[in-house]
Amino acid sequence: MNPIATLFMANGKKIVLKLLPESAPNTVNSFIYAASRGCMDHHAIERIVPGNWVDISYTAFGRKECQYLIPNEFALHPEIVPLESHPGMVAMGGYGKEGIASCEFFFPLRDCPEHKGIYPVFAEVLEGMEEIYRLEKVETIPVDFPIPGVEVNRPITPEVIERVSLELFGQEYPEPIRVQSTYKPPCWP
Repeated sequence: MNPIATLFMANGKKIVLKLLPESAPNTVNSFIYAASRGCMDHHAIERIVPGNWVDISYTAFGRKECQYLIPNEFALHPEIVPLESHPGMVAMGGYGKEGIASCEFFFPLRDCPEHKGIYPVFAEVLEGMEEIYRLEKVETIPVDFPIPGVEVNRPITPEVIERVSLELFGQEYPEPIRVQSTYKPPCWP
């Protein structure tokens, strides 16, 4: 059985995800690693770009243990055909065309063919799309961002993930394979 992650929002809503290790194994390992350590608990969503995506974090959740990088999933696993990024799926964010990522994920709000092979789709939304579409419409304010050309808007009223629960069905998932690099994205604290 595929692992299930449930994001319990502070407003009482929930978003249920089916993780897809067969489509993005190292990316799923990265998500499970961060979620199992409580890195997403009590986290306010950091970036909403209406018509594009709801980006949960761009600051490594503000936590040192999340400040690591993983290689491009499809360079690591060239035998895997990347899934399409579109509403109802969940993709891992990243830094640059090389597709280096971390554990910061987003919900696409439109079809994103430009993401294929760069930002791996690692989960699908089983429940809670109405909450994702509600998040798209909350009032936001622009944020000064250290990477030119990137639009960042944060909710005026924080939209908080209270906690994330995992159902792994007895399976064990290893820590993610990491990139050995001194590069640190400029948006990490």
